[in-house]
Amino acid sequence: MSDFSNGVAFIEGVYMPVSEAAIPILDRGFVRSDATYDVAHVWKGSFFRLGDHIDRFFESMRSLRMSLRYSKEQIEQILTECVRKSGLRDAYVQMTCTRGVPARGSRDPRECINRFYAFAQPFVWIANEEQRECGLSMIVSSVQRIPPAAVDPRVKNFHWLDLTMGIFEAYDRGAIVAVLGDGNGHVTEGAGFNVFLVKDGVLATPDSGVFEGMTRRTVIELAALLDRRCEVRPVSVEELRQADEIFLSSTAGGIMPVTVLDGEPVGGGRVGGITRQFASEYWGRQETGWLCTPIDYRLQNGEPVPCF
Repeated sequence: MSDFSNGVAFIEGVYMPVSEAAIPILDRGFVRSDATYDVAHVWKGSFFRLGDHIDRFFESMRSLRMSLRYSKEQIEQILTECVRKSGLRDAYVQMTCTRGVPARGSRDPRECINRFYAFAQPFVWIANEEQRECGLSMIVSSVQRIPPAAVDPRVKNFHWLDLTMGIFEAYDRGAIVAVLGDGNGHVTEGAGFNVFLVKDGVLATPDSGVFEGMTRRTVIELAALLDRRCEVRPVSVEELRQADEIFLSSTAGGIMPVTVLDGEPVGGGRVGGITRQFASEYWGRQETGWLCTPIDYRLQNGEPVPCF
């Protein structure tokens, strides 16, 4: 019997341990980064905003002229089955569409049959428990983010070399994470996260050059529910450095405080009250079922969900 405890993948209609998953080496998703994906999370046995993630995944595919033989409902069932088989109550769940394998001797992407891959693995944290409690150290990287005119960041993609070089720079400078600029004095995003600042009780987050993350969307919605002003607009590097509080938002970790920026303390080097409030609301509301889809970990009629 297969051991699914470390995660489950769905490859070409087959569920398997994530450690056994593989894709064709000639798939353009691998050799050309010609792919899009989306990541949802499961917390305490429930998906958070699963329908929103799948809707965004389909919109990303449409933008890249991709399509799959699976419906949204079928993809929801596949993702749910990956989690159910794993037994994970807290999980990181990814769905991916690649361009596929080209016809022999062809460079025409229209001739490819797009492929779908999915997996569920234990929940992934950008920040460890101590960092989530005491705050992260961040730099403003010297690496410029790929401009939107070249690659639209609103379509989730694998073009991460700029972000990865930013991570290396952060480590070289004694920090943990990096936010990249747009080359015109404004900040954009970091590797897998959006950035928020708080100044005089008002939140702000960059409006362009960023992936419009689901956790970012949730923070904006929470601000309205909490009667807290949140501005979506250009954010300058200098403004970020003058912030009272800074926090990051990501599916891989929720709301994470930043207490050091470019070697200088943010807000006296302590996690601010507004950051703590949003982190508490984010996780607390999920635990009450807000925007959640519970997973039935039992077999359906004694049998697993079928492949399509």
